[in-house]
Amino acid sequence: MQQNKLAQRLNKATKSRRKQHTEDTPVTVEWGQRLNTAPPFTPSTRRVTRHSGLTNKELYKSIIVNGTEYSIGDAVAVKSSTDDPHLAIIYKLWQNERGERQAVARWLMRPHEMHTARRVEAGPREVFYSNAEDLIAPEMILRAIRVVASGAETGDTWVCGRSFEEHSARIKELDWASVYGKQMLLDPRTDAELFGQKSVQGAVKKQPAKSVANVKKRKHEVESDDGESTEDESFMASDGGESAEETSHKVSAKVTVKGRGRPPRVKEKTRAVPKRRARLHDMQPQAVNTAMLKRASRTNDAPQTDDIAGRTMYEAARLRLHVSAVPATLPCRESEFAEIYGHLHTALEERTSMCMYISGVPGTGKTATVRECVRMLRESADDGSVPGFEFIELNGMKMTEPQQTYVQLWQAIGGERATPKHAAQLLDAHFNTPSPRRHTYVVVVDELDLLVTKSQSIMYNLFDWPHRPHAKLIVVAIANTMDLPERMLHHKVSSRLGLTRINFQPYAHAQLMAIVRARLVGCAAFDADAIELCARKVGAVSGDARRALDVCRRAVEIVEHEWRAQPTGQAMPMVTMMDIDRAVKEMQAAPHVAFIRNASAQQKVFLVAMRAAMRKAGVAEVPLGDVAVVHRQLCLMHAMRAPSYEQIGVICAQLGASRCVLAESSILDVRQLVRLAVAEDDITVALKPDPVFSKLATS
Repeated sequence: MQQNKLAQRLNKATKSRRKQHTEDTPVTVEWGQRLNTAPPFTPSTRRVTRHSGLTNKELYKSIIVNGTEYSIGDAVAVKSSTDDPHLAIIYKLWQNERGERQAVARWLMRPHEMHTARRVEAGPREVFYSNAEDLIAPEMILRAIRVVASGAETGDTWVCGRSFEEHSARIKELDWASVYGKQMLLDPRTDAELFGQKSVQGAVKKQPAKSVANVKKRKHEVESDDGESTEDESFMASDGGESAEETSHKVSAKVTVKGRGRPPRVKEKTRAVPKRRARLHDMQPQAVNTAMLKRASRTNDAPQTDDIAGRTMYEAARLRLHVSAVPATLPCRESEFAEIYGHLHTALEERTSMCMYISGVPGTGKTATVRECVRMLRESADDGSVPGFEFIELNGMKMTEPQQTYVQLWQAIGGERATPKHAAQLLDAHFNTPSPRRHTYVVVVDELDLLVTKSQSIMYNLFDWPHRPHAKLIVVAIANTMDLPERMLHHKVSSRLGLTRINFQPYAHAQLMAIVRARLVGCAAFDADAIELCARKVGAVSGDARRALDVCRRAVEIVEHEWRAQPTGQAMPMVTMMDIDRAVKEMQAAPHVAFIRNASAQQKVFLVAMRAAMRKAGVAEVPLGDVAVVHRQLCLMHAMRAPSYEQIGVICAQLGASRCVLAESSILDVRQLVRLAVAEDDITVALKPDPVFSKLATS
């Protein structure tokens, strides 16, 4: 037994030394034969691409890695984050003007690397030729492999008889013997035949007649383009044809405009216009309109009676008005839904990463709208309209510490638990390494303000990973503070968040009425005036939809209790305005609301100052020193005696004993963290009748 354990340790140590030796061995890379490309790099011919931020590329036919020459179209093994390498076809080779060598790998997928809804039956060494591509460093090429249509399945020999289309997860039979070849694999028409593309992307269009109208048309195309030249165009131009840019220069050089002795100037771009922002309204209106129509059809469908069957009118109303009940659609958020859906749909279509920041006060439908967008995108993915994706939801309120973000995210991606430090390293390696197994992840981070730390490393990593070339990560951050990035985050963090920001305004009373009525379709438990009164009362205080649902639900409970106390056989009365008024007064008469209403003047000022400090900081927990500064400022502004810092500490302890404030017990000075244990709306409701504090409560 001891000998077996010793042998296992020796084998493990030997593998570790071999792996370390392989990683430490320097990789030599040299260029092979060069292709005929566009003119050399000059300021007049530079064109910035959106994906890499680089200028024109020098294309090559082959590259030499550690003394072995690999050509375009060769099948190779590519280094992965594990011991099992990936398999790919070298699709393109180039070097940018900064001297960086890059290669485009088209993956040969194995069954466990394919993202399909059904299980794929395949041989032990069968691979699928896919249209999934990744940009890799030539140093990641390990060795050459052999792919055949049929034959021996040993060593580095693999069998390929089927193709895999990444967008729709469609598998198609493939005659590898007739397709495999540098001319066939690199011909865009082969992709159109294998993967069912509607148009041959990359074919150079024939230039029309040389006229001023055509030059103006070409000028309009250049100005409307985002500066990105497709890689297929570069390769097709290298086979002897002229590139579109060269042809446009030749045409513009020979054509003169009447009345002028010089050709029309074609406006050159110095920066790439973000393609996602332009395509949101120009290229994807049909997808957004389709989603909006589907959403409207669900709203206009016949009322569902499944939850009403076998229940009384009051039971059905209480069930539908509960905040945990998920409606078919969320009314009054059509514009926000269209904007969020458009951004997510465009990112999934282009297989790019992005960050989105959504802000708004509590109860405005932020999380519900995002979930509805994801639900409809999943339906589109099942239909094959958009590529498949994985949805991950993180909530700062459900984490014991901010570092648990790494643990939960890696558990959802890698399927295993790890320490926060190790999980952060695994996530960084995962988003930095190209892989055919990579598919898009949509990560929703709710309650983002609770993840703010002193170093802000968590926020930095969350917003930096989508900018990695191989990440395919979409981060949707949700917080209650609109200016949290500018107020709390460092510039290096807020700059990575980007400019895709959506703000949810509080609900107006008309919108609250629509929300309550949408939930009560087919349930005649409320009078129309009762719903309007509830919406106006809640809309005047906070505009919180959850509070409106709670008021209506409490009114139903009051009416149901009175109806059950009557003799059997009595008709069930509807909820009226009087019942809504009783429910509102009862909620205002809650113990903590009554305590705030009868508290001392300095205790009221402390609660108002604490709420103001929380809003200013954008987080739920603030130091006692910050609250004390605001407390003293409010007292001086309203001609009240400003207490000392020791007295403010005593006030905080009194409110903590009544459970209106939660204070940190380990620190007993101005650095002590405090947070409200009651809702901010309850403070507003309790102090509104007070003539002295009414303005402070509503400010």
